[in-house]
Amino acid sequence: MNPCARRPEGVAAAGGSQKGADSRRKAVKVGFVGLGAMGAPMAARVVKGGFETFTTFHRRREPADALAALGASIVATPAEVARASDLVITVLPADAELRQTVLGANGLRDGLAPGKVLVDMTTATAMAVREVEESLREVGVRVLDAPVSGGTTGAEQGTLTIMVGGDADLLDQCRPVLETMGTRIVHVGPVGQGKVVKMVNQMMAATNLLIMGEAFALGVRCGADPATLYRVIKDSSGYSRMLDVRMPDFLMKGFFEPGFKLDLMKKDVNIALDSARAMGTPVLLASTVAQVFAAASAAGKGDADFSAAAQFLVDMAQATLQVEKDKRS
Repeated sequence: MNPCARRPEGVAAAGGSQKGADSRRKAVKVGFVGLGAMGAPMAARVVKGGFETFTTFHRRREPADALAALGASIVATPAEVARASDLVITVLPADAELRQTVLGANGLRDGLAPGKVLVDMTTATAMAVREVEESLREVGVRVLDAPVSGGTTGAEQGTLTIMVGGDADLLDQCRPVLETMGTRIVHVGPVGQGKVVKMVNQMMAATNLLIMGEAFALGVRCGADPATLYRVIKDSSGYSRMLDVRMPDFLMKGFFEPGFKLDLMKKDVNIALDSARAMGTPVLLASTVAQVFAAASAAGKGDADFSAAAQFLVDMAQATLQVEKDKRS
């Protein structure tokens, strides 16, 4: 049984019609649980990709209603999502929500049957997804561990990077669904390794962001022009991709609409600390980064874009990085 495969959009089977290809897409039923800032646009991409989609909601019905307006069906519980679907995608806040949604009362495990697939795209710990995989394996359900990078813009545009842990053959079967959400789908190892790769990425992204804010603030206090710093450093050894994605359009504008919320990055860095404690591994820089994000969150910046954590350091230095539009390029 291949619950994931469908022919690419616009390509009919030999001797068949477009109508037949659309019918085959409809035959693959996808469940989607977790319609937050990332999950909602990702689910919309799945529906628009031609898959019959089932969803539910927890506290807020509005995102589910918006998905239903695109053609999805709303059911009462995660268990009902699982019963209705061949493949279920989860995009949840953290470990606790993942465990509850899959293993709790009326959870996905209650509705999943042998041959079905769970694709967990939550940014959680490797330990949690391995626990889920072990439990579902007992009932004949296969799991892919597939967190993403690319933020809400990537989710809306279907250009996410997807880091997949699990069986490579199962990934190949499920690529048609994943390709509605991402343009770079990378197999990184067994279940759990998707979470590990995402954890490392978030550690580095958060650290690069903060040192960028702190260093630019020092440069400005010493008389440098922030636009000049940007132009020089983006072609020098101090460069990181974070410089391009968060300096001109956020810090230099004083614009902090998310993007990716600061409290979500705080959670992701703390996943690294939890994993480090479990492994007995020192993470000195990440520990400091976590404290800065905690302080920025306590200062009321938790719902702002995570670049507000760098602005928090800039404010402490009594500097400003805002520049005129024509000086940012």
